[in-house]
Amino acid sequence: MSGASDSASVVIVGGGAIGLSVAYHLGQLGCEDVLLVERNELTSGTSWHAAGIIGPLRASRNLTQLAIYATKLLGRLEAETGQSTGYRQTGGLWLAQSEDRLTELKRIAAMGDLNGLTVEILDAGQTAERLPLLRCDDLAGALWVAEDGMANPVDLCMAYAKGARAKGVRIREHCGVAEVDVAGGAVRAVVLDDGTRVACGALINCAGAWAGRIARMAGQALPVQAAEHMYVVTEPVPDLPQPFPILRDLAGGIYIKEDAGKLVLGGFERDAKPWDIHSVDPKASFLMLPEDYEQFEPFLEAGLHRLPLFETLGIQTFMNGPESFTPDTKQAMGRVPGLKNGFVAAGFNSIGIMSSAGVGQAMAAWVLDGQAPMDLWEVDVARFEPNHANRAFLHARLEEVVHNQLAMHWPFKQMTTGRGIKRTPLHRALAKRGAVFGAPAGWERPLWFAEGNEPSELSYSYGAQCWWPAAAREAKRVMEEVALFDLTPFTKILIEGADGEAFLQRICANNLAVAPGKTVYTPLLNPRGGIEADVTVTRLDDSRFWLVSGAATRIKDLDWIRRQIAEKERVAVTDMTSAFAVIGVMGPKSRDLLSGLTSDDLSAEGFAFGTAREIDLAMARVRATRISFVGDLGWELTVPLEFAQHVHGALCDAGAGHAGMFCLDACRLEKGYRHWGHDIGPDDSPLEAGLGFTVAFEGKGDFIGRDALLRQKEEGLGRRQMLFDVQAERPLLLHDEPVFRDGKMVGHTTSGGLGFRSGRALCFAYVPQAPGERRADLLASAYEISVAGERFAMTALDKAPYDPLGTRLRG
Repeated sequence: MSGASDSASVVIVGGGAIGLSVAYHLGQLGCEDVLLVERNELTSGTSWHAAGIIGPLRASRNLTQLAIYATKLLGRLEAETGQSTGYRQTGGLWLAQSEDRLTELKRIAAMGDLNGLTVEILDAGQTAERLPLLRCDDLAGALWVAEDGMANPVDLCMAYAKGARAKGVRIREHCGVAEVDVAGGAVRAVVLDDGTRVACGALINCAGAWAGRIARMAGQALPVQAAEHMYVVTEPVPDLPQPFPILRDLAGGIYIKEDAGKLVLGGFERDAKPWDIHSVDPKASFLMLPEDYEQFEPFLEAGLHRLPLFETLGIQTFMNGPESFTPDTKQAMGRVPGLKNGFVAAGFNSIGIMSSAGVGQAMAAWVLDGQAPMDLWEVDVARFEPNHANRAFLHARLEEVVHNQLAMHWPFKQMTTGRGIKRTPLHRALAKRGAVFGAPAGWERPLWFAEGNEPSELSYSYGAQCWWPAAAREAKRVMEEVALFDLTPFTKILIEGADGEAFLQRICANNLAVAPGKTVYTPLLNPRGGIEADVTVTRLDDSRFWLVSGAATRIKDLDWIRRQIAEKERVAVTDMTSAFAVIGVMGPKSRDLLSGLTSDDLSAEGFAFGTAREIDLAMARVRATRISFVGDLGWELTVPLEFAQHVHGALCDAGAGHAGMFCLDACRLEKGYRHWGHDIGPDDSPLEAGLGFTVAFEGKGDFIGRDALLRQKEEGLGRRQMLFDVQAERPLLLHDEPVFRDGKMVGHTTSGGLGFRSGRALCFAYVPQAPGERRADLLASAYEISVAGERFAMTALDKAPYDPLGTRLRG
């Protein structure tokens, strides 16, 4: 059929568990004319050799909700299609060999409680009772998850396929993609191996280890790297306990499960071996890579140690197949930045089978509705920067990320590979002043500044943090003197054009019809009223605006903003992030310090809060914006990159000290400032989050999300975000800790930590609000928080504990 033509409303590339689940769920939603193409046979890529573990408990609340769906769907899928999935719940044991690991499991258990799973923390004796075959004398305890289970990967895929076909989805095997035709920022068609051109309304890349290749055809960079991934299957084992629970020996980096009377032993190794998809024929299928007992030896030793029964068993099968991983061990899914109708669901880090149900459901809704059905930012492909798809970077990072699946998930953990890539122009000067760097969003940023004998590197703990004294000292500097923050990684976007104001009025909730030099804090909302971005916008002149958002959301924010531009709208959006440094000058003495370097009027009357203008500073020209995320008097200086070192040096010579990101986060928390990605996101409205002052219902025209907010106002809020003071001695507060109101679990924290200026332990949480209930009623209730299984009382705060009236900020 060379030269033939076809069309489909949606084309899915990849016939594994993910692609087939997406196809099934699109069919369930009534999407007509879906075509799935597979380069070989269904499941022939990585799905066929998957271990098939179905584990609904994940590291965050939203990912747990995504995974739990499998426990509801798989049994129903069998009944619907008549095709067995092999699904059964066996229960699972997560083993802890140290008290730190047990603490981690207690925190994960809280995630289970929040999501209605049946979880239990066991001591070593109770663990031995659950499975007498285990060696338990070196265990601190274990986590039991009753809903852990397994499925047969191939059977599950065939059930998805049968259910999809029943709803009209077309599936073509032995049909690879040779070309992706992109024009005007949209996929127009895919060209198949046989020359058939398929025009499509949307393209979903579910090609697994081959997903990077498909992305490159569309001119996109996808950070997915395949690795050799291994497990062994023993000979049949007589008299195995049934059901045999899923075992995760976390310290050993292994998992053990039963399969048709045999035992499967697999693991996640350090220094994983990259696998190149170009090393085999593009149509190669059901790949089995060479056995590598040397690489697998640590897992055999760990298995023999944990389950001595292995000593009597022979190995029947050594399975080594490709599996794809991402730089942060979380999948890449969602809208492809830069493609109007491109989507991806790939890079599942060996959890594709357990993820397939929830991911298929979410992706189908995402494609049809144009927005994610829930907050999926932590797995959104837009979190990655283009350099994350760099081959050298992926190979370096692979050494770390595979093992990270079962390694300790320490609070504030920083990656060690692929570091030192993105540095600000102040990096060297900050390093000389004791900066301890992390790279939470790819940029090397000072976490704190070490002085004297203070720790100069992170030592991880579930107790007191090594950096607390340094952050406390820096917060004192912010409160009493002046401190510099390197804010260069902030996303900086120039929006200009004759329709610039009208465009921003449509996408921003606040009013941007302001005078030049005015800075406006505003959310960008989705149609359901959720917060897509949390930004400041400064009007530069009649047709130019300067938008600033967080470092981690650069790609997402740029893509979201550009998608909103209407046809023929005269608006240009330019990423200026790498052209300017940003230096925060914060503290009560910031005005005096800056005044010594400029002749411009920086008085409260001459330079009001929330305004910006260009000033001479030392021997440079900079834009100074009077705004502060730490809640003290201060300015953010936007400096052309070539002047950054000079300006920083002048500020240092004038007597300014420094502060890091940990101090910044502590300061914003005690001022009650929300953090996008934790406290606010696409599922949270500004009314619920206490940000109603950022919404201009009157005085401007319609804007995205306005109707949803008006309905919410009319119907009444169902929940409110509140700031709490935890009555405990320096607890380690992170996020997702269960919150109790009058003894009943009502939610979870969104972020937390110590406020070093106020001397309080603080956290944010959303609290349900009954119809007619007043905020005063919420404030008067009795609250508790559970931290690693230990309950503490906490008090809901009516105002932020630090400078609640803003006199220091606006003085």
